[in-house]
Amino acid sequence: MTENKGFIAYQGEPGAFSELACLQYAPELTPLACATFEDALDAVKSARAVKAMLPIENSLAGRVADIHHLLPDAGLHIVAEHFLPVEHHLMVRPGVALDQVKTASSHAMALGQCRRFLKKHGLKAEMAGDTAGAARHLAAEGRDDEAVVASRHAAKHYGLNIIAENIEDEAHNTTRFLEMALAPEDAAPDEAPVVTSFVFEVRNIPAALYKALGGFATNGVNMTKLESYQLNGGFTATMFYADIEGHPAHEPVRLALEELSFFSSSLKILGVYKAALER
Repeated sequence: MTENKGFIAYQGEPGAFSELACLQYAPELTPLACATFEDALDAVKSARAVKAMLPIENSLAGRVADIHHLLPDAGLHIVAEHFLPVEHHLMVRPGVALDQVKTASSHAMALGQCRRFLKKHGLKAEMAGDTAGAARHLAAEGRDDEAVVASRHAAKHYGLNIIAENIEDEAHNTTRFLEMALAPEDAAPDEAPVVTSFVFEVRNIPAALYKALGGFATNGVNMTKLESYQLNGGFTATMFYADIEGHPAHEPVRLALEELSFFSSSLKILGVYKAALER
């Protein structure tokens, strides 16, 4: 039996995919359910949890809303990444058959990942706050014409019956999670492969982004992710989130980041961590 060494915070209710990610990646920690992403981050900052597990992107639905806005000012560090294959199942109250079901409720991202199945069976999609919350509500006070799209973990937790398995549109459906901690746990320079994640804001000059990213091309550094988002509700100040392959101690990465900083008004490294095997 794995020795418990504290709590790992996640957003959602017991039975959520995020809880499943915690159990898979950090079995020595006890999952701590939090109502919001901010609450999960605050749990680490207040020492109620030693880590937080946050979803950042999905292979079908893209990035998870709000996460990129929270990371720069969270005061935490990315210490690892985890890829969770997402398997959606249609579940009902005990004794209910598929032909009785008229609606399916779940988180918007989960419903969007099962469009073809829902359309084929004529089920009306109804959005819920999260997959596990929808499962809890169905078990407690749902009707026989209602179903929920959630994980097998949620069905077991809330005593629901799965009547259709693996209803996701694509078999490669995967969510990438970031494990966050209060103190950095940077990978060693020789611990390849390594991912470096950072956020930056380009200076307000012509072709600033082109010039800022040029150093990665000239130094042969592979950038695996680049996403932009607006700051403070405006349309002029743009922050970028990026992942690159390599360690800041490596000469090519050091030179590329140095050139990036020259054309940026701000640059903050969020984490230097070992790449997951699923990459």
